[in-house]
Amino acid sequence: MRLTIQLKLLPTADQADALRRTLVQANEACDSISRVAWEAKTFRQFAIHRLTYHAVRETFGLSAQLTVRCISKVADAYKLDTKRQRTFAPLGAVAYDERILYYRSTSVSIWTLDGRQAIPFVCGERQQALLAFRTGESDLAFVRGNWYLFATADVETPDPIDVEGVLGIDLGVSNIAVDSDGEIHAGTAIKHVRYRHRRLRNKLQRKGTKRSRYRLKILAGQEAHFAKDVNHVLSKRIVAKAERTKRAIAVEDLTHIRTRIRARRSQRATLHSWSFAQLQAYIAYKALRAGVPVHRVDPRNTSRTCPQCGCIDKANRKTQASFVCTSCGFAGLADVIAAGNISRRALVSAPYVSDASRSSTGSARDKPTPFRLG
Repeated sequence: MRLTIQLKLLPTADQADALRRTLVQANEACDSISRVAWEAKTFRQFAIHRLTYHAVRETFGLSAQLTVRCISKVADAYKLDTKRQRTFAPLGAVAYDERILYYRSTSVSIWTLDGRQAIPFVCGERQQALLAFRTGESDLAFVRGNWYLFATADVETPDPIDVEGVLGIDLGVSNIAVDSDGEIHAGTAIKHVRYRHRRLRNKLQRKGTKRSRYRLKILAGQEAHFAKDVNHVLSKRIVAKAERTKRAIAVEDLTHIRTRIRARRSQRATLHSWSFAQLQAYIAYKALRAGVPVHRVDPRNTSRTCPQCGCIDKANRKTQASFVCTSCGFAGLADVIAAGNISRRALVSAPYVSDASRSSTGSARDKPTPFRLG
């Protein structure tokens, strides 16, 4: 599987200026290449290269390989569609390959308009270990006043483990996640952060002063960064638990959930800031690295179905937190019951794995089939 490695560069003031001028010059070159490609209605990389390579090198003073990378960036931009001319932000990320970017243990040697620059970087232990598997290009990006390199690493994906059950995960707003064992991961902290940021944004937007706009710029993204950290921590715990107990993971398929449900005006902001897709993506890739199978199940009526008698009724869900079956009287925490129903649905839809290929010494019917999901 392919993972992204984030490295923070620590350039001096002169090096940062060289990086900025290089990025601006490269994106101006991309705009020039895009204009030529649009006028000629030529969007394939080799054809664009023949039209623009020498002119770009003479006009913008870029190295041969960075010119090739700019041509590739333009060609990739037109792969989405060719209905409109593509333009590029002055500080948009630019890809570097091994000819213009060399990695050392704690620094990189990178080409700029001022020549090669040796710039140190910092990263975590996990990112440092992944550098051994780095492959392909790295993107140089300027993000909120800091310089970063985003590299890619190809790591081996382990074979799926033999599982003995399914850990169901119910995702929600009040509780971020509840598993079928009854463990609850409350969403109180992230709800308070979102409410505080939303209230502060509204106040600053109403002011409309220069200082308030500056403050809004500082605040932008802080809520998303906090939610991202919470989802990383939570997904790591869920996958570790499933791996430790030798179980697969089952989650609801919540695709297009926001268009399928209705919410009161007071709840819309909370609903649309719900980052369930990010959490599910983190669970999926962490589970893949651990060899834990992940299944998506139909979410319909998971919180309205009684696990004892099978009664499905909207009235079973007395409140957001409580479940009381109108048929048999079974009661419990609604989210825990929903997680249990998700777990059972994954068991029902588990694929059958035949061992007929190993039946040369006897009938497959005489041999027990191991329980395996995925």
